[in-house]
Amino acid sequence: MEAKITWKNKMQFEANNRGMKTIIDAFPEFGGDDLGPTPKELLLNAVMGCTGMDVISILTKMRQTPTAFSIKALAEKTKEAPTHFPRIDLRYELTGEIEAEKLLKAVTSSMTKYCGVSFMVAKRVPIFYDVYLNDKKVGEGQAFPG
Repeated sequence: MEAKITWKNKMQFEANNRGMKTIIDAFPEFGGDDLGPTPKELLLNAVMGCTGMDVISILTKMRQTPTAFSIKALAEKTKEAPTHFPRIDLRYELTGEIEAEKLLKAVTSSMTKYCGVSFMVAKRVPIFYDVYLNDKKVGEGQAFPG
């Protein structure tokens, strides 16, 4: 795997992954123009994207098809430098005719066995999650505990 990042101006950088470009920027109060996500926001996106792909793949193999699926992340930054997330909380929200047990198995498998991004991040920052199916909480857990 290879990636490249190039400074454009002020706090703006252009990331290039296999020819696909992403703008990374800072908030105006930190010298940026707010033209793209910050590095910490991209980290949250990477965690959510990794586990989301796992969950869809596992549910598909289980012949479970959601009609909608989203993951929300909440992470507060510390005030002291280096600013970081002391924890990350994820909320999986799915709707559809899905068996709750299979959904929990898919999420738990992703967050304790398969999601490589969560595995790397959870070594430093605990990741906790709640799982909602059709607006009802059906489970919770921690990524790669211990």
